[in-house]
Amino acid sequence: MSASEGAISGYHGQAALLAQRYDDPALLKIYDPIRALLPEVRDERLALDVGAGAGRDAGWLADQGYNVVAVEPAAAMREEGLRRHGGSAIRWLDDRLPALPAVHGLGLSFDLILLSAVWQHVAPADRPRAFRKLVTLMKPGALLLISLRDGPVPPDRPMFDVSLGEIEGLARLHGLELIRAVPSDDGQGRGDVRWTQVVLKMPDDGTGALPLIRGIILADDKSSTYKLALLRTVARLAEAAPAAVRMSTGDTDSIELPLGLVALTWIRMFLPLVRSGLPQAPKNSGPDGLGFAKAGFRALMTDGVAPVDLRVGLAFAGDRAAALSGAIAEAAATIAAMPANFTRFPGSDLRVFGAARARTRPRQQLILDLETLGSWGSFTVLGHVWRALTRLGSWVEPVLVAEWARLMRSYGERMGRLIPVGQAEAALAWEEPLRDTALGRNAAARLSSRGQRIECVWSGVALGSARLDIDHCLPWSAWPCGDLWNLLPSDRRVNQHQKRDRLPSFATLADARPRILAWWQQAWLNDPALSDRFRREVAAALPVEPDPQLDDVYAALEWRRLRLRQDQQVPEWTPARLQPEGAVPYEIGPAL
Repeated sequence: MSASEGAISGYHGQAALLAQRYDDPALLKIYDPIRALLPEVRDERLALDVGAGAGRDAGWLADQGYNVVAVEPAAAMREEGLRRHGGSAIRWLDDRLPALPAVHGLGLSFDLILLSAVWQHVAPADRPRAFRKLVTLMKPGALLLISLRDGPVPPDRPMFDVSLGEIEGLARLHGLELIRAVPSDDGQGRGDVRWTQVVLKMPDDGTGALPLIRGIILADDKSSTYKLALLRTVARLAEAAPAAVRMSTGDTDSIELPLGLVALTWIRMFLPLVRSGLPQAPKNSGPDGLGFAKAGFRALMTDGVAPVDLRVGLAFAGDRAAALSGAIAEAAATIAAMPANFTRFPGSDLRVFGAARARTRPRQQLILDLETLGSWGSFTVLGHVWRALTRLGSWVEPVLVAEWARLMRSYGERMGRLIPVGQAEAALAWEEPLRDTALGRNAAARLSSRGQRIECVWSGVALGSARLDIDHCLPWSAWPCGDLWNLLPSDRRVNQHQKRDRLPSFATLADARPRILAWWQQAWLNDPALSDRFRREVAAALPVEPDPQLDDVYAALEWRRLRLRQDQQVPEWTPARLQPEGAVPYEIGPAL
């Protein structure tokens, strides 16, 4: 057992005693010297409490107005925290340093990160990685609060020496500013224990990724549209496919995607451009001049497949499966050899992207799930670039589209071709699936024909055909997603006159939880024709582990709701009958 595991075991075994000792509001006075430094709480400020214990600090932050993710690896301490501080502003998560894989899998970023009495439990060899992982979760301008302990080590909870100099060195390495370091006595009156409260700040331009992205779009040398295509592909996936990401387990700050998913999105973008005859390089105007447009892509062109059909969750057979699998292999080869290879930092050989191909053959049966898409290889993105695209993709996308259109018009001019105004922009428009709720209505009709009760998930009222609406739980206007898990039965009056285009609040979603789970089971998992599609769509869009149970899918839906609230500030909806304290506390499980 490692020292960190020993500490976790010690906290688990003494949870009730330690919770009674430490969950004391009087101990919050240690933060008095730094309270004025905390950012003003507005617009859904988000805090991360790492090593939250019994929830004293998480509760304090929630009282200040923060939404709090409370991370605690000791199960019994988490149970104490849920019992003592289970309000709707606190979400509990089982995770641990140095990697915090579950937190990173959520795709969230934080205004405030707190490590209270935690750093001494992190082994010195793990601290550089732990610090880097924490930094990558910070928004520009965010604060990192770390308390450093000096004193004898309890025999039941292993600890290591800490120093302010070590924190200062790590801060300089990652570009954080040391704002304040305040020494204090022990709040419990232990004369041989001293603390130092350290406050670090991420500068507003902390990532450095936006200048790089701007350079790739506007200043980088381009002999084709490939670099723009790859950057737009990654930006689209950062928004739509967070569950496809695997975090780096090594020392490099990077993420990994299935190369087949990158290639599939690439094809989806290029199909309408090539069908419109728009040039993608100075000397060609058709598919034969493009490196990836070989037999598979040409077969898709002839077949007439719609770009919107090339998305995770769908399945293909026969000639179309063979054409698509061949086209993915062709695109993967081109991506690896060209834009992934030549998109580099200015004046450097350091690549922004990486691609490792695996050879495959055309298939007569093709299911577009993440495992299959990973069979073409892996694609890596530097972490700070990925995070910038995740948080700011909606701002980057219009610039990408405008530059891509400009580049195609310039290629046309070199060939003596005039591309009509608007043609390039129209072909570049990202086609979303139609807002189609037919599958939900068919499922409700099927269940009703068997005598099963159909309920509005938001009110619990029984629904007949005249009152039935199929609602997008996460509103279509904010995130166009027609996946099965996002289609829920609703009373028409509730959907059209109350919820409309708003997010269900934490309390609303918690109240609807049993009805949502029952609908998923009856409508999708009990239907052999749709159960596999439900699972594939969940795996592609929500942060779940392999083979999740419905409770895990619900937990991942709540995390996705929180991210949509944070990224786009979508207004929330709570029915009048629900008061904020009506939300039932529960623990959110693993989220990777």
